Amino acid sequence: MVDIAPGAVPSPNIWNSPRVYEIENRAVDPDGAIESAMRAIRPWDGATVLDLGCGTGFHLPMFARDAAKVIGVEPHAGLAAAARRRVAGVPNVTVRVGAAQALPLPDASIDVVHVRWAYFFGPGCEPGLAELDRVVRRGGAILIIDNDATRSTFGGWFRRGLPSYDPRAVERFWTRRGFAREALTIRWSFGDRADLAAVLRIEFPEELAAEFLREHEGCEVDYAVNVWWRRV
Repeated sequence: MVDIAPGAVPSPNIWNSPRVYEIENRAVDPDGAIESAMRAIRPWDGATVLDLGCGTGFHLPMFARDAAKVIGVEPHAGLAAAARRRVAGVPNVTVRVGAAQALPLPDASIDVVHVRWAYFFGPGCEPGLAELDRVVRRGGAILIIDNDATRSTFGGWFRRGLPSYDPRAVERFWTRRGFAREALTIRWSFGDRADLAAVLRIEFPEELAAEFLREHEGCEVDYAVNVWWRRV
């Protein structure tokens, strides 16, 4: 069995289907809107970056191009191993196994935290936020990318897939903790319908995925996200 860091919140999409999730990663935001928004908030040139919930390390090379040091932390040991293979030979990147609630990092050691669709989904993530407050040094920033379920085609799908989700409660949660929001409209852009179908099946129940595929033409999907951010 694969080792999982204690306290980790399961991520069935990437944990169970890392190859399909790789397709999804390649399809997300081909225009680089998220990266541009993050750089405008807190550039990471010469900084120490934490990619928390880094999965197979898809974003690590992007940060490594400009950062002095990049640390990927991932609770799933198998995915962490894949991330290490991805950045083999990149001297300023390391990958460690750990959970958001117990980061394997010293106090005040990080300048920029990047978290994308991992652990920090609003109410209930307070232990992880306390850890971020511990490890981020003064002048740093926390950048959390999450879905905006109030708009876009994907946002509508998200609400249908998780009808109990309350996006207004999530917004109140982040606002009360001092986070600002950068609202973005990005897109999924797939090479073909087969890739779109495969990704829908790891993100939604089979029946819903089939419905969405019937309802939506083409290989692109408009997708609303929020960048929740706070300077330290």
